[in-house]
Amino acid sequence: MAWKQTPLLLLVYMVTTGSGRDRTDLLNVCMDAKHHKTKPGPEDKLHDQCSPWKKNACCSVNTSQELHKADSRLYFNWDHCGKMEPACKSHFIQDSCLYECSPNLGPWIQQVDQSWRKERFLDVPLCKEDCHQWWEACRTSFTCKRDWHKGWDWSSGINKCPNTAPCHTFEYYFPTP
Repeated sequence: MAWKQTPLLLLVYMVTTGSGRDRTDLLNVCMDAKHHKTKPGPEDKLHDQCSPWKKNACCSVNTSQELHKADSRLYFNWDHCGKMEPACKSHFIQDSCLYECSPNLGPWIQQVDQSWRKERFLDVPLCKEDCHQWWEACRTSFTCKRDWHKGWDWSSGINKCPNTAPCHTFEYYFPTP
């Protein structure tokens, strides 16, 4: 009896997972976004924290270098509330390298309707130890927002804190890991 319901269950799963991708092609795929290549491939000279993906990357060498620049304006200004601590910034650079370079994010890719990307990843699991290390590294750095996905002042071409959002430590906005 259960085998008769399998096609229906598969259809329900495909409809509710939210991705427009073929579910059999979840790995070795690049997102449809501003700085991503259309297909993953080797990039022998990926810079520093992006180098783990050099054998099969969705990012270019230029993107990997730009992510590491102190004044990178690739897509986000980490120093929006003064200079971010280097150990904290290192976690954000690693996260950006994962986002830009990894070809293995298919299960978490979601379609979006934004001018600069058609897809993003959402709810990628993070190891508890990594979460604690990231929080410890950033808790004394400053930010002005709890939700970094919206509400920035982009009028100057880079993200700045809105007038209504004061700078406080990460620990203020994120009390625990």
